[in-house]
Amino acid sequence: MVTAAQPAEPTASPVPSVVSSAAPTPTPTRAAVRRVFPVRSGNVDYHPTHGGYPGTDLFADCGEPVVAVTDGVVLEVSRVDRFDKRGPLGPNNGGLSVSLLGDDGVRYYGSHLSAVTAGVDAGVRVRAGQQLGRVGRTGNANNVCHVHFGLSPKCTGHDDWWIRRGVVWPAPYLNSWRKGGNRSPAAEVTAWQRKHGCPTSPGRSVAGG
Repeated sequence: MVTAAQPAEPTASPVPSVVSSAAPTPTPTRAAVRRVFPVRSGNVDYHPTHGGYPGTDLFADCGEPVVAVTDGVVLEVSRVDRFDKRGPLGPNNGGLSVSLLGDDGVRYYGSHLSAVTAGVDAGVRVRAGQQLGRVGRTGNANNVCHVHFGLSPKCTGHDDWWIRRGVVWPAPYLNSWRKGGNRSPAAEVTAWQRKHGCPTSPGRSVAGG
């Protein structure tokens, strides 16, 4: 007996291929950048504010390790203490110092160091937690062992020490990193730069690191 022809199987419409777990990993976002506390010591104290401009002094014993807050590229290194109380005040206040441009776009600055780690030079890539130097009292540190810590945008085209020393208050971020958190200063630093640009003079205050 002749049977009726069975209807043909409907042709499946194209289905997007499933991305396997082996697919390339997207570039990490700024929010995914890891951050750590900048001094590797169990005995560090700091104040939420700083005289004259936003910044924080991290008080610890001289010689304690100072480390990279996050992955990034070293911007500036000072290995010579050129501070002179007779002036000019400002450009050389930091003594021995290192600044790092993090992958999050923030410049992280530490000064008054007693030493800068060998191999830490401008253009060198470093990782979060990598040692950059040691706590000291060089520059205008008033003979007190500490690290001046500043957050700022990277400004180019002139000596911008008055920006590098810090433009937003670091304490809320330090509080987070000290507890193992990862709070990002990128949005606040970016907002500051949109409002102020890159000022070409330090303004009223020239004190500090």
